[in-house]
Amino acid sequence: MRRSDHQLALESLEHLAMLERHVAEGSWSAQVTVDAVCLRLAAAIDAAARLSADGRDRAFGDAWPVVRATRNRIVHGYTTIDAQIVRATVENDLGALRAALEQLVERAP
Repeated sequence: MRRSDHQLALESLEHLAMLERHVAEGSWSAQVTVDAVCLRLAAAIDAAARLSADGRDRAFGDAWPVVRATRNRIVHGYTTIDAQIVRATVENDLGALRAALEQLVERAP
């Protein structure tokens, strides 16, 4: 049985909440923190990737290819991930990702 967009958005938000916990409890200078953040960010995007095409369009619109590319960069270029880029992504872009997912949850039947 296919999971609903509501369920997938909630799953993605759970990963983002854990990501934020790792940031709050860790240090950006610690590789374990960067690794944990990357894992949760990729998992959050993977959950969002399973949204219906309509749900993804409503939530992310034209920004989806950039979001998906972020996941691909983490997963396929893991040994060359720059911690400063990950940190900048979290600090500058995570709010928009969270807001898009929260709106999807709020609009669910």
